[in-house]
Amino acid sequence: MTCTLALILGVAVGHTGELAVPFEHYELDNGLDVIIAVDSSTPIVSVNTWYHVGSKDETEGLSGFAHLFEHLMFQGSASQPEDFFTPIDEVGGDVNGTTNADRTNYYQTVPSQHLPMALFVESDRMGWLLIDNDRLDNQKEVVRNERRQRYENRPYGKWHLDLYASLYPQGHPYHHATIGSHEDLENATLDDVQAFFDRWYVPNNAALVITGDLDIDATKATVLEYFGDIPSGAPITRTPPPAHALSNSITLRQRDRVPEQRLWLAWHSPAHYAEGDAELDLLAMALATGPSSRLYQRLVQTGIAKTVGAGQYSRRLTSTFIISATPAPGHTTDEVVAIIDEVLAEITAGSPPTDEELAAARAGIETGFYSRLRTVQSKANALNQALYQTGDPSSLMRYNERFTSLTADRVAEVGAEVFAGHRVALHIHPDTEDTPDEARSFWKRLFKPRDASEDAP
Repeated sequence: MTCTLALILGVAVGHTGELAVPFEHYELDNGLDVIIAVDSSTPIVSVNTWYHVGSKDETEGLSGFAHLFEHLMFQGSASQPEDFFTPIDEVGGDVNGTTNADRTNYYQTVPSQHLPMALFVESDRMGWLLIDNDRLDNQKEVVRNERRQRYENRPYGKWHLDLYASLYPQGHPYHHATIGSHEDLENATLDDVQAFFDRWYVPNNAALVITGDLDIDATKATVLEYFGDIPSGAPITRTPPPAHALSNSITLRQRDRVPEQRLWLAWHSPAHYAEGDAELDLLAMALATGPSSRLYQRLVQTGIAKTVGAGQYSRRLTSTFIISATPAPGHTTDEVVAIIDEVLAEITAGSPPTDEELAAARAGIETGFYSRLRTVQSKANALNQALYQTGDPSSLMRYNERFTSLTADRVAEVGAEVFAGHRVALHIHPDTEDTPDEARSFWKRLFKPRDASEDAP
C-alpha cells in the first residue's frame, strides 16, 4: 500500500503576532485524508477523525442514524469486543465524539507513548466495527433516553426541534433534529444500520488529524500500517437540496412547564464560508455580545429583558441567524420583539455598526479563534474543520482575514438582506392552571398530578 503525499505548511500572521501551525497533509490510496501537526509543548497527542456525514445525509424515515453511530462506534470490534473506551481510559486518556447536522467526529487524547494504540483503536472501528442486534438495541435505547433528557424533559428543550422544523419543509436535510425521532430509532433494523455504515463510514469520506508530541515519520508509518488496508467505499455523491425560502413569516406560541417566558427569532442566512456569513458573525457580536452591544443596551440595561443573545448558526448547506431573549418580569415577548425590530431597522437603514463596534466584534472573534488552538485536541479539531469547510486545512491560518476587510456598510447591507426575509418567531410561556386543556403542552399533561385511582390494579 502506498500513499500520495502533498506537503503543506501553514503560517499566519494575526493582529497580536505571528502564529505558526505547520502540518503535513496527504491522502492514502483508499481516499483517507491525513493531517499531522507537531506540537511538543506537552507530552500528549490527540487523534481526531471527522466522518463527513451528519443528520443532513439521512433519508426520510431513518432519522437519527448519524448520532446513533456516534454511540455505536464506541461499542467494539472483533479484536476489542467490549468497547473502545476501556483501552483509552486505562492509559489516562480522554475520549469522546460529537454529531451535528453536517459531520460526526471522534477524538482521543493520550500520553504520547500511547499514540500507536489510539491509532489502532481508530482504525479498528473504521474497518472492523462490530454491529449486532444486541449492540443496536442497547444503543437505540440509550439515544432515545438522551432525547428525553436533552429535549423532552428539559425546560425549553424542544426549541431547537420546533424552530428548525418550521424553518425547513419536510424532507429538507435540516428539517429534522440530529437526535432523530423515537419512531425512526425504534424501527431501525440491523440491515438499515449496516447499510448506513457501509455507505458513509469509509476512508474516502473521512479525515484523520493527529497533533501533538510525535515523530512524523513514525506516525506516518503507523497510519499506513493501520489504515492503509481498509477498503475504500463507493464514491460519495450528494445532491444539494433546492433553495428554500419561507413563503411567509411564522409565529409559534407555546405553553410549557417552564419558569418564565422566552423568545427566539430565526431567519435563513448564507451558508458557512459563503458570502455574507462572516458579515453576520460580526453583526451578531455587535448586536448582543457584552454590555455595550445594542440589544443589551436597549433590552437588558432598561430592565425590559433579563438576557439577550444573537448568533449566526453556520452550516454547510444554509445557515440560520437567531436572536433569543428572556423578558424581565412584567414584560412580554411581544414587547421584546418590537424593540428588537426597532434596533434591526436602525442598523440596516441608517445607523450601521460603528468602527468601535466592529473593532470590538473582530477582537472577540479573534480571541475565540486563538482559544481554539490552545490545546492539541482543539487544534486537531480546528484543522479538521478547516479541511471540511474549505477543502484546504491551511484556510485555518486565514480565518481572521475573513473579517478584517469588512466595512460597517457591508455588514448592514447583509443584515438588511437577511432581515427582509420571512422569519420564524417562537414564543414559549409558562403553563398555568387556567390554560384550557386543549392548549396545554404535552409536558404539562405528562407531569400532571396523578389520581390515586391510577395506582389501582
